[in-house]
Amino acid sequence: MKFEGITDVFFDLDHTLWDFDKNSALTFKKIFKINNVKADVDHFLTHYEPINLKYWRLYRNNEINKTDLRYERLSETFKLINFKAEDELIHKLSEDYITHLSTFNHLFENTFEILDYLSLNYNLHIITNGFDEVQYKKMSHSKIDHYFKTITNSEIAGVKKPNPEIFNFALKLANTTVNKSVMIGDSYDADILGAKNIGMDVVFFDLRDMTVDANIRQIDNLIQLKNFL
Repeated sequence: MKFEGITDVFFDLDHTLWDFDKNSALTFKKIFKINNVKADVDHFLTHYEPINLKYWRLYRNNEINKTDLRYERLSETFKLINFKAEDELIHKLSEDYITHLSTFNHLFENTFEILDYLSLNYNLHIITNGFDEVQYKKMSHSKIDHYFKTITNSEIAGVKKPNPEIFNFALKLANTTVNKSVMIGDSYDADILGAKNIGMDVVFFDLRDMTVDANIRQIDNLIQLKNFL
């Protein structure tokens, strides 16, 4: 069943439109080569990905800052795979990762198709917890920036999803209201529950086959948004 009365569609960016895991893996392969890191990159990534998610949860909950996030996720992964990495190398990899991440710009299947379709009838927006200096580059380099009327990130809003203030900030920036808006994202806690808590309609982009509230609309391919919008 299609939503009614919607004028504005808000998307998360990483893991929803921009294929973070694929682009991140390619970035690590590049910076390991640049810095002559002899660790097996695939073995590293197997452990890094859940560790990264853990540190992002801590960052989202204001338990660590951005600098600690960038350092600790690498340090813990190297320790776990028993690879000795000096602080100097970890700091260098941390900086190189941010520098090179936006040079890879794989998007999820049907991203352009669904943005073309939605942009004909809706105002499109981004709400992201990602870092200000990186998110704009990701969108620009992947050639999707022109679809979006506004971009709200946690650094300019001063709070992170699921805090209701970031959603209210984004709504005000977009000059719209909660009853005319829908949020689409991959994080059940940050995107879906965060938006629902202020009364916004939601669509859960579920790539992990999660069991969630049956009343929440779910998709596993972006083109399925046509069923609701």
